[in-house]
Amino acid sequence: MTSEWRGADYEAQHFLWRVEGKVATLTLNRPERKNPITFESYAEMRDTFRKLVYATDVKAVVVTGAGENFCSGGDVHDIIGPLVEMDMPELLKFTRMTGDLVKAMRDCPQPIITAIDGVCAGAGACIAMASDMRLGTERSKVAFLFTRVGLAGCDMGACAMLPRIIGQGRAAELLYTGRAMDGAEAERWGFYNRLVAPEALAEEAQTLAKRLADGPTFAHGMTKMMMTREWDMNLDEFIEAEAQAQAVCMQTHDFARAYQAFVKKEKPVFQGD
Repeated sequence: MTSEWRGADYEAQHFLWRVEGKVATLTLNRPERKNPITFESYAEMRDTFRKLVYATDVKAVVVTGAGENFCSGGDVHDIIGPLVEMDMPELLKFTRMTGDLVKAMRDCPQPIITAIDGVCAGAGACIAMASDMRLGTERSKVAFLFTRVGLAGCDMGACAMLPRIIGQGRAAELLYTGRAMDGAEAERWGFYNRLVAPEALAEEAQTLAKRLADGPTFAHGMTKMMMTREWDMNLDEFIEAEAQAQAVCMQTHDFARAYQAFVKKEKPVFQGD
């Protein structure tokens, strides 16, 4: 892979992908089955988010589902059935791949916004969890339903990440019971940044993504990296890490542009450098 990659030139095989301006939109596109994930779409999403580290044209990403649902999780026929027949090395290879998708989402510097309508379950809920921001609808249903199929709730980083989003007790309830949150509860608990009418969801997600894409994108990438890296740092470590990160950002042209715009009483135009 070269050190430069253009999202606009990319042609996805297992989901829809488009780039408009500086915003890429990834759409899970099997609406007749509520957009389940397959082995192939897992791997391609992982690889796509890894490539975004090198993207020169994509500054923010929207993830959504076609039709009136986000994602029903792993495909029952294409994934769940074959897993029952696998031995431990094959199973571990699969579970590591699903975790690699979450790592790729957290490691790509672009902010990721998930637009959620309808069903958001299992691995779909974990993809939403791994995003930076989530917009939902009142009619949506979010469920980390792993225990309902005899699995642990610790899937794709959920036991670490979900408590940081909604709190330990609330996360424990969802991960133990596998029950669904409706949209109002998901917003009240902090899983959603806000609720949006279903017919306005796509536009709202694009508007937010465009706002971020027009911002100081190098600084956004630094913010995202530090939010992830500081999970396992102590006070001295994260204060020092943020001091170093901020000093780097102070050397960017965008920082100088913001100052010059302030002096002129103008709105800064950031260019990401």
